[in-house]
Amino acid sequence: MLDRIHHIAIEGPIGVGKSRLARALASRLGARLVLEPAKSNPLLEKFYSDMPKYALAAQLVFLVSRYQQQCELSRGHLLRSTVISDYILAKDKIFAGLTLNEDEFKLYTQVYEVMAARAAKPDILLLLRADVDTLMERVRKRGIHYEAQLTRDYMETVTAQYEQYFRSYQDSPLLVVETGSLDYSKESIDLDELVAEIEQTRSGRRVYAP
Repeated sequence: MLDRIHHIAIEGPIGVGKSRLARALASRLGARLVLEPAKSNPLLEKFYSDMPKYALAAQLVFLVSRYQQQCELSRGHLLRSTVISDYILAKDKIFAGLTLNEDEFKLYTQVYEVMAARAAKPDILLLLRADVDTLMERVRKRGIHYEAQLTRDYMETVTAQYEQYFRSYQDSPLLVVETGSLDYSKESIDLDELVAEIEQTRSGRRVYAP
């Protein structure tokens, strides 16, 4: 349906609605849906309860599982089937930079750089945005028990790191989608409008406010 666009990736901070939009867009386009394997990380709950202790181990589990999935995406991309994913591998490094100490991050980066060279590159990246108050409220409403431990300071840091990383992002055309005004309990992004915006984003960076 989208000419020369076979892999659409969706990114953004915790609670912004990545998986929700990925599911809806995959259904709209008849595309294969690929969701990040975060819930399969056996250390995730321990990480949220004691970040310094479990940060490196949890991050490496994330990295390996995401890398394996991204390699599968790269192979599938050669078949030219349409894929919608709710993350890119760079997400892993963003969070590693937040949670690891200096020595741990140096070790992590050596492993990450080898894996990143083989990871899938989307034909277009949708970056979802919302203010911290909106993100905190969305996290509260979805009611995942270990996310209840996330503080506002942590969410502010995550949001700032996303802004910093994607400010200079050039690996794919980038469509920034402002979601802060949407109440997900009552409304969602207009998929027809979004597809039209995707079709117009062939290079560089565009902003779409539903």
